[in-house]
Amino acid sequence: MLNDQQQQWTGHITAENQSDINMILEQLCIAFNSSPFYTHNNLKMRVVDGQIEGYVEMAAHLIGNVKFQILHGGVSATILDSMGGVVAMSELYRRSTPETFEETTKKVGKLATLDLRVDYLAPGRGKYFIAKAQVVRLGRKSCLMRMDLHNDQGIHIATGTASYVY
Repeated sequence: MLNDQQQQWTGHITAENQSDINMILEQLCIAFNSSPFYTHNNLKMRVVDGQIEGYVEMAAHLIGNVKFQILHGGVSATILDSMGGVVAMSELYRRSTPETFEETTKKVGKLATLDLRVDYLAPGRGKYFIAKAQVVRLGRKSCLMRMDLHNDQGIHIATGTASYVY
């Protein structure tokens, strides 16, 4: 049985509604978007075309290089790491069955970054930035993800790979 904290974090996703993947994606976005850190930095998770994507508008407090007015590399790394984690969570739910649902929810609640690598490909210039992630490998205890960050003009700003344990 799930405890109240696990249920609250996962938006009360239950075995009865586990087949509604769009609802699960929305609930995962709500959980991330309610984070004080995300709120403070205007980072958002949203569902677009059945997938979760990260979104952040450029703001003065996100600038890392004042001279060139570019996005701080830590913001890029943060949104890439978060994207990898939330998409891993969504994939765990996508692949769960009624019999494995409770175990899946426990994995989602324990998911943590094990390793993160970010390659900065271009200066973080833009009005806004979009991050997406995809599963490279999803195993029983961990997964490997690839994440990409683009600006409003479609320029590839950064790419990352991360492993998550659950």
